[in-house]
Amino acid sequence: MARIRAAVCHEFGAPLRIEEVELAAPTGREVEVTLEACAICHSDISYASGAWGGDLPAVYGHEAAGHITALGADASGFSMGDRVLVTLIRSCGTCASCAAAHPAICTGARRSAPITSLSGAPVYQAMHCGAFAERVVVDQSQIAQVPDAIPLDVASLLSCGVITGVGAVVNAAKVMPGEDVVVIGAGGVGLNAIQGAKLAGARRIVAVDMTEAKLEDAKQFGATDGLLASAEKPWKQLRQSIGRLADAVFVTVGAAAIYDTAPRYLAPGGRLVMVGMPPSGETARYAPDIMASLGQKMIGTKMGDTVLSRDIPWLADLYLQGRLKLDELISQRFPLEKINEAIADTKAGGARRNIIHFN
Repeated sequence: MARIRAAVCHEFGAPLRIEEVELAAPTGREVEVTLEACAICHSDISYASGAWGGDLPAVYGHEAAGHITALGADASGFSMGDRVLVTLIRSCGTCASCAAAHPAICTGARRSAPITSLSGAPVYQAMHCGAFAERVVVDQSQIAQVPDAIPLDVASLLSCGVITGVGAVVNAAKVMPGEDVVVIGAGGVGLNAIQGAKLAGARRIVAVDMTEAKLEDAKQFGATDGLLASAEKPWKQLRQSIGRLADAVFVTVGAAAIYDTAPRYLAPGGRLVMVGMPPSGETARYAPDIMASLGQKMIGTKMGDTVLSRDIPWLADLYLQGRLKLDELISQRFPLEKINEAIADTKAGGARRNIIHFN
């Protein structure tokens, strides 16, 4: 057992508490990663607020990167000191979902419990990671090697926000060159969906958000047009702006009410891609007769349908070529002791991604 510092949630909606916990040594296929950085994702905030339930006390955080500092007896393909990113995608590799290249919805992965309090009580390793901590012990399926030329705080962004946004476009919606795309929400995931649409060769990429500042931000990442969500019936402005409705609409924010109106942006035959996750129990309404008669589709995607061994190498190479923006996604860096300030700044809505730095 190793004694490490972690930000622990003891009560939903309450500030996280920095305290020492015990981390078990890796066994079997597990690896220990000493973290250099962990980004703050809105999913962590939603879980810590109680939006999706879960066990407490818990350590959240799932968008991280660091160095391997211990290996379980059955771990393979990695070595001590390897620079790796850490993600929540834990996969068995053999279930039907894994066999169909959908490891993010694996049905065979087992839950582990490597974290305990100093008194020996269990602490929940949220989202299979628990990365708001100095070290993690995770299954080897949850890591991918990072080129030496990519700083680890930058690489941490590839663990969730980037693969979720880019993957939703490339893997889930399979956007083709010349298609028109709408991205609702120009936050961290939305900006990466915009980058994905640009990489896919979309003709027009229209960002929809509540503020002009966010729309200008979106244009820096590849949006060709912007619509204010606060305008009356902005989907009508879409037709005026680009001459038609969209082939693919991506909802990247976790608000059920947005799903009510998102289909209105769709052209016949278009697909609505559900990325953002509202709190449990919230529902949306849509007109199924219209969607059916127009041949439209609804697609759910988790973590951008990412396969780490397939997607991380090409995304890393795109960054090294200067074709994928990562540095520009980082708003601020905070030490672990100021994680509650980092979370508050993220909740305020202005940050692209805030990073917890452990050094």
